[in-house]
Amino acid sequence: MMSSFDLTSYNYYSRRNEMEVISNIVDALKKILEEDKKQEQPLFLKISDNLILNIARMVVQEKKQTFLIGITGESASGKTVFVDNTIKACVKGDREGIYTVIRCDDYYKDTSKELQEAGSYEELFKTGFSFDTPDVINLELMKEHLVHLKKGETITSPRYDFVTCVSDPNGDVKTPAKVVLTEGLYVLNEGVRDIMDVKVYVYTPLDVIRKRWYSRAESRGKTGAAADLQYKDVNETAQKYIRPTYQISDAVINGMVSQEYIQEITDKIFYALKNIEY
Repeated sequence: MMSSFDLTSYNYYSRRNEMEVISNIVDALKKILEEDKKQEQPLFLKISDNLILNIARMVVQEKKQTFLIGITGESASGKTVFVDNTIKACVKGDREGIYTVIRCDDYYKDTSKELQEAGSYEELFKTGFSFDTPDVINLELMKEHLVHLKKGETITSPRYDFVTCVSDPNGDVKTPAKVVLTEGLYVLNEGVRDIMDVKVYVYTPLDVIRKRWYSRAESRGKTGAAADLQYKDVNETAQKYIRPTYQISDAVINGMVSQEYIQEITDKIFYALKNIEY
């Protein structure tokens, strides 16, 4: 059994070792960010002053805690691309239990009846219906599921069909993991963002967003006047609900960066976190 003196000494050296490891992680991450700044299209456009230190502390001092990362941005800004390429970095070595993804799009409320009654998307939009306001998404259920995952509990997320507007409550089983990535239009809105450990905003110029949005709309069965009506609504609601979250984000990501570079830099970050001894 340790004496009180031995225990005090152990705690002292343990804390000192933790601080050294935290310092090493901070230095490694800062080096990666400095290299990123030199790129013609850097991935990180903004990093809050305390984010790097907080990440280092979470990695070292809260090893068993789930990290909940919320990623938002305008429609077609590149959120899904960023998340998918971050996942590729997470799963190097084919290890299970590293990540789980919750997508805000899966939590759209069932509006198949409204679409059928209107007869078409164009007629539905003429009624003033909007797919781009927070109230058409079940944010309460999404937050509830995120809290369960953070507690180590398995959930079943719904699955939404963007062509038929049908929401299937029996979508996909999501298991707890070290990192929970949640992405979508409203994951950083008031009432949801308070549970996030890290808040990320994906920024992309409006002309690029417009081109990407129309291409995706066509794949979902929206063209012509129907697409024009919805895009007008998308732009107006983004100004009200999404763009303000830029200011409260911990990091702003460049939505113009190539998929290859996203994976390259996220690989470096995960490698640095994984290979520092502690």
